Amino acid sequence: MTDDTAPLPAPETPEPEACPRCGKLPALCICAGIEPIANRIELLILQHPQEQDKGLGTARLTLLHLAKATFRIGLSWASLSKALGHEATPSKWAVLYLGSVEMKSLPQDREIVAVDAKGLPLADQFDPLKGLQGLILLDGTWSQAKTLWWRNAWLLKCRRFVLNPKRPSAYGKLRKEPRRESLSTLESAALVLSRLEKNEGIETAMQASFENLLAAYKAQQPKRDWRRRPRAKGA
Repeated sequence: MTDDTAPLPAPETPEPEACPRCGKLPALCICAGIEPIANRIELLILQHPQEQDKGLGTARLTLLHLAKATFRIGLSWASLSKALGHEATPSKWAVLYLGSVEMKSLPQDREIVAVDAKGLPLADQFDPLKGLQGLILLDGTWSQAKTLWWRNAWLLKCRRFVLNPKRPSAYGKLRKEPRRESLSTLESAALVLSRLEKNEGIETAMQASFENLLAAYKAQQPKRDWRRRPRAKGA
């Protein structure tokens, strides 16, 4: 005989669905109210397939802020035009890639530095900024960005910039960066576009969203109970 009084198993709680706009779970979604800015310089984000930081990743959040922006996931594309989905001339675009550049070699008074194929700063820092139509960001870890760089030979036809930011990333201790000058995808786009377009509003709006994301993330982390901290030996 069966025991009809046995408790039924509790129904499984369905996992919350991610926001279709930013890809974040409800607790981390801060995209409500974000209106795209009419940026002049187009943005292309190439994301490594293994870059799946759904908590602190900022690629899709970056896209929401910009009217002219494209997001692609993959390892390689035949050309810049194939990645964008429309015709484009690589020589009129710039890729942001730090690589093995020695920061000591960069002019300390510039946040955006144009470098040559060897990663050395160009003597003329103004000419590479003329007629710039677009900016390419490689989204992923240090090694993932390196893979994207070497898997897409057409990137060598683009101008190359590196960042020499005045402040470290707002990630702080939430996400370990390999180098002090490493910024999130959102911070990098905000810095470059605001400077090149001479529009501080770009950086202000995007940085505010980033701060909101970090605050939401911190609120979800379990609080450490310092009262239960183990006592030191001999105490």
